[in-house]
Amino acid sequence: MRSISVVLSTILTATYALPSADKISPDTINIGFDDPEYGKHALTMEKLMQEKLRFWQEMEDIGGFNDTYEASGSKACSGGKAGEYKCSNIDLMSFLPHSSLGGKSAKGNDVWGWTSPDGREFGVVCQWDGTAFVEVKKDGSMVYLGRLNSQAGASQWRDAKVIADHAYIGAESSGSGMQIFDLKQLLDIKPDAPKIWAKEDVVLFKEFGNSHNIVANPATHTIFAAGTGKDLKCKGGLWMVDVKDPKNPKDAGCVAEDGYTHDADCVIYNGPHKQYQGREICFNYNEKQLAIFDVTERSKPKMLSRMTYKDAVYCHQGWIIDPEMKYLAFDDEADENFGWGPAKGGKTITYIVDIQDLTAPKITGYFQSSQKASDHNLYSIGGIVYQSNYGAGLRVIDMRSVVEDPTGKKFQEIGYFDVRPEDDAEGGKPGYVAAWSVYPFFKSGHILINSIERGIFSVKMRS
Repeated sequence: MRSISVVLSTILTATYALPSADKISPDTINIGFDDPEYGKHALTMEKLMQEKLRFWQEMEDIGGFNDTYEASGSKACSGGKAGEYKCSNIDLMSFLPHSSLGGKSAKGNDVWGWTSPDGREFGVVCQWDGTAFVEVKKDGSMVYLGRLNSQAGASQWRDAKVIADHAYIGAESSGSGMQIFDLKQLLDIKPDAPKIWAKEDVVLFKEFGNSHNIVANPATHTIFAAGTGKDLKCKGGLWMVDVKDPKNPKDAGCVAEDGYTHDADCVIYNGPHKQYQGREICFNYNEKQLAIFDVTERSKPKMLSRMTYKDAVYCHQGWIIDPEMKYLAFDDEADENFGWGPAKGGKTITYIVDIQDLTAPKITGYFQSSQKASDHNLYSIGGIVYQSNYGAGLRVIDMRSVVEDPTGKKFQEIGYFDVRPEDDAEGGKPGYVAAWSVYPFFKSGHILINSIERGIFSVKMRS
């Protein structure tokens, strides 16, 4: 019998057998909404979810989700490996399998973090059947403290963000609402007595049932739930929730003019477009386009612009790159899978967008990874971008040259930690497996990676 890794590789190769791609000029990538190419290859969220469910079922059928992983301590990155994992400039600090985090599904998705007022660091580890909590110690080791069960059954999609000392958790299962969990409860938990919190132990925002992503702007104490039901008042667009009082969340209105929003980055804008300085601006990733909204006046959100691009498959998620707020980076989650546009060869593509004029954003270039993988979430800290690229794991890209050269030609990968050894020999494969998300914002430098099938990794860059 062939090994699981060989069988999965065969499935991936058969599904996503892609030729190589030549460099494509941004001039041909930027298109208008009246262009016949607009949305030609685009997927809806429903179709993309079906694609993922099919992929995961195939993994399940060949044993790809079998619980075969053991906890690990620190392993230095030496000779390109940290234990079994390929790496560069990033050490493994610890690993906990999903099976050790109290749930039954042993499968993960999103991850976020919280730093307590006294500097302790905690991970909010989303799983198919709930949310686990770990403390990240000063040496990077992790301790399981307990979990919060799902509000309404298991879901392959669960997402969490943190404002102040509360976590806000949503899921795609009907009736989930948004769980609001007081993270201060973690401070007195003893590791030898982890706690299971029940539905009754949270505040529940019930105005919507399912959601796909949770977006947070701590500066305004606002949660933006993305991808709520299209049959509800926000039509799948951003559902704004005022959480100044976490025990009494308030519906703050909708950002629904451009339809379904998959994810967003909402900030107090301090970029070069003077008219909007000091305003709250949301950059919405809306399946086949980027839409920019001024949401300062909750009752009257204003769409400033929309931008699309040739060969869009699924405009997924992005983040502002530079402190000056001149450029953002975003990923198309499915272009590598189907081989459209710059992703024709299956290598991860990250698009660069000039947002100096919020009414006229445009793609200026893209960064192509050396590895074949689908991309999922990315975050930037001062121009250093941390990407969760599914099978290729955590990739760290230095994009600080973006203002000088927005084509991306000077971008460099400065570190990586590949959490899926099974496809190493082939240079990776596009597909929905391994690193779902990363959390790089701890002051200690420890970075969390949540792998779908394995568990939670704590890693740290050397420089």
